[in-house]
Amino acid sequence: MTGRVLIIAGSDSGGGAGIQADIKTVTALKGYAATAITALTAQNTLGVHGVFGVDPEFIASQIRVVLEDIGADALKTGMLHSAAVIETVAAELGAYTERIPLVLDPVMVAQSGASLLDPEAVGSLKEHLLPLADILTPNVPEAEKLSGLEIRSVEDMQAAAQQLLQQGPNAVLLKGGHMAGNSLSDVLATPEGIEVFSDTRIDTEHTHGTGCTLASAIAAGLAQGMTRSAAVRRARAYLRRALQSPPGHGQGAGGVDHSHTVGAFRED
Repeated sequence: MTGRVLIIAGSDSGGGAGIQADIKTVTALKGYAATAITALTAQNTLGVHGVFGVDPEFIASQIRVVLEDIGADALKTGMLHSAAVIETVAAELGAYTERIPLVLDPVMVAQSGASLLDPEAVGSLKEHLLPLADILTPNVPEAEKLSGLEIRSVEDMQAAAQQLLQQGPNAVLLKGGHMAGNSLSDVLATPEGIEVFSDTRIDTEHTHGTGCTLASAIAAGLAQGMTRSAAVRRARAYLRRALQSPPGHGQGAGGVDHSHTVGAFRED
C-alpha cells in the first residue's frame, strides 16, 4: 500500500459517490485513504434526500489531526457545500499545497440534479481554492459556471480549460461526459499545452459517482509519484473498466464497480 491521500468531501449514504467512492477507489489502486468529512447526505440511486453540513471548525480539526500525524502525499477535495467550508478548507490546506498536490473536484450538482454547492459559494471557490489546486477536474456544466463560457465542442472544451488555467490551478482536466455523441473526450490543459484523451462512450445508466471516482484515482496516482498525464491516463482506464461492470444496485442510476482491480493485485 503506497501513497497517502487525504480526501475532504461529503458522505453518500448510498455508497456510490462521495467519501465512500473515494475510499474504495484509492484502496483499489493500492493507496491509503484518510478522510475529513464535510457533510452527510441522505442519498440513494434515486437522488439526494437531505444534506447535513459538518461544522467548519470540526472539518478543520479533521484535516489538522490527519496531516499532523499520518501526513499525505496527495490531497483531494469533493463536496464543499458553502463559502464558510471552502474558506476553512483553503486556510487549512494553504500551508501544504506547495509541496502536496491537490486534486480539486468542484462538486456543484449531484447526478440527480440536486444542488451540492450554495450558489453564492462559487466566487469563494474561485478565489480561495482554485489557486491552490494542482489539478482542477470540472465536468462541462461546472466548467461553464467557473469560466462563464459556453461549451458545445471539444474545441470549446480546450478554450474553457485554458481559461480556467488562468484562474490559478497548475492543470485543468475538463471532463466531456456531458457532451453528446458516441465519442467522449477529456481535455488536460497545463502551461505546457493541451492533451486530449478520447474513447467511445460506454452505454450504461450506472454513472453515479464517476466524477468522485476519477478525481480520487488521479489523486492516488499523484500520491504514488506518477506524472499528471500518467495519473490521468490510469484513472481513466480504471473508471472505464469500473463502468463496464456496475453492480446494478438500486432503482436508479447506480454506482460503478470500484473493486474490479482487487483480483489483479494478488501475489502468488
